[in-house]
Amino acid sequence: MFGQDRSQIRQFFLDVWARRRRGETLDPLATQIVDAIEAHPEYHALFDAEDAALHGEYLPEQGASNPFLHLGMHLAIREQTATDRPAGIRAAYQALCERLGDSHQAEHAMMDCLGESLWTAQRNGTPPDEQAYLECLKRLAAR
Repeated sequence: MFGQDRSQIRQFFLDVWARRRRGETLDPLATQIVDAIEAHPEYHALFDAEDAALHGEYLPEQGASNPFLHLGMHLAIREQTATDRPAGIRAAYQALCERLGDSHQAEHAMMDCLGESLWTAQRNGTPPDEQAYLECLKRLAAR
């Protein structure tokens, strides 16, 4: 969708945000990105300072959260639940929404499982284990 280049991905998000601020018409993907950004007012000033956002280093060991990764995870979870892939994720998401009373908070909770799945796959040099990911989500929804 965006390529593998970090700068290209970040620039795409920033361009979409700038288009939103100018009141331009957005395509469906841009609308999804804007929806995720708007749900995070803590990122608005950063996205308004495009150069800082584009070149920022968001290192966990410095206590920084990467806004682009965070927003990308929202988009991934929304795509997964819309397509129900892996099969059963939509039901786990709906259960979390009911338990937490808020779809945005459900996505935040799901990010822990998604992040763990991606980290494990990267560490092992394998594709993400969809079953392990889904089991993590089911445990989360059952709490």
